[in-house]
Amino acid sequence: MLGLALVTALAFVSCKSSESSYKKAYEKAKQQEQMQTVTTPQQTTTVTPTQTTTTTQNTDASNLRSERFNVIGGGSLKAFNVVCGSFGSLQNAQNLRNTLVNKGYNAQIAQNENGMYRVVAASFDDRNAAVSSRDQLRNTYPDAWLLYRTY
Repeated sequence: MLGLALVTALAFVSCKSSESSYKKAYEKAKQQEQMQTVTTPQQTTTVTPTQTTTTTQNTDASNLRSERFNVIGGGSLKAFNVVCGSFGSLQNAQNLRNTLVNKGYNAQIAQNENGMYRVVAASFDDRNAAVSSRDQLRNTYPDAWLLYRTY
């Protein structure tokens, strides 16, 4: 009877979830939430004494993140970068980078201040060019997003 009680007590103690498991699940959910995009049109109205002009501009600020990062293995990145993957493991980032290079992209790996490895498929000085490239990459990588480099 005492042995059965001891085994039962050990079973309950060993089933206890660790804090790191909750933290990993929370970080994964938060990352997925950040990757969801909502594009909303923004209207600008200009009024002059003789005419009124309304322009609709497709802004995508909800999918543009700003980070400080360093390029791994040399190379350089421009202001607007199209990210196809984000990993905690350098090996996983290198695997995706190699896949992109084999498809003809000049892919690079950047590491942010939190230690995450961002796989950048393309880099641009112009935001519109980056948005266009990201939209094309979403055919293959639906979670592709824009990363603005801060210094």
